Amino acid sequence: MTRMDLNADLGESFGRWTLGDDAAMLAIVTSANVACGFHAGDPTVLLQCCERAAAHDVRIGAQVGYRDLAGFGRRFIDVAPADLEADVLYQLGALDGLARAADSRVSYLKPHGALYNTVVHHRAQAAAVVAAVRRYDASLPVLGLPGSALLELADAAGLRTVREAFADRAYTPMGTLVPRAEPGAVLHDPDEIARRVVGLARDHTLTAVDGTVLTVDADSVCVHGDSPGAVAIATAVRTALVAAGLAVAAFTQPAPGRS
Repeated sequence: MTRMDLNADLGESFGRWTLGDDAAMLAIVTSANVACGFHAGDPTVLLQCCERAAAHDVRIGAQVGYRDLAGFGRRFIDVAPADLEADVLYQLGALDGLARAADSRVSYLKPHGALYNTVVHHRAQAAAVVAAVRRYDASLPVLGLPGSALLELADAAGLRTVREAFADRAYTPMGTLVPRAEPGAVLHDPDEIARRVVGLARDHTLTAVDGTVLTVDADSVCVHGDSPGAVAIATAVRTALVAAGLAVAAFTQPAPGRS
């Protein structure tokens, strides 16, 4: 049976400002990309998110990003590789400490926002992220875009790589994500998105904005937790996958101490 992991970006509220519905999403997804405080999230929000993830046996991933709270991590920063490596190490350690306090642990790493898109092509920043993972825990898988410099360098460094596709984002003919500033970059129709993900899981294809049929081999599909209607979209995707006879399961093993 084909298996697909369903992940979402969570833990992105800050103080009295709430973004998304973490509690509802954690009852649907199998992996949670939890913010690490640099682009979003405060310690209380992140601890609560880790506790809820542990209660649902959802895998916790460190969603590392640029130090950019004001821009939600969606602005490129020309940070020196050594500084970026230290920033990623800092975020990994902070979130893993909170996850362990919640009787779980960080099980993988995924870059966020502008950093995610930058390390598709920017080899120096991609290498810095890979170096941080190796120094912190070389058993951690790295989740990223197929064909990216990040996954190429992670694989060369002996790290496990996990290929990701996006349920609710439009693709260019080159297989990259349409920039959010462009019209149609984010998809909103739950039924359309669900059909798209089933086709991805079964046929390994996605249709780009110009009609080009892309071959996309993915181990995990992301539904953005901050998108309007995120819970409805995630529910529709999971329901459609199960109805199509596909297993929805995490790509990582259970955290130590949990079944």
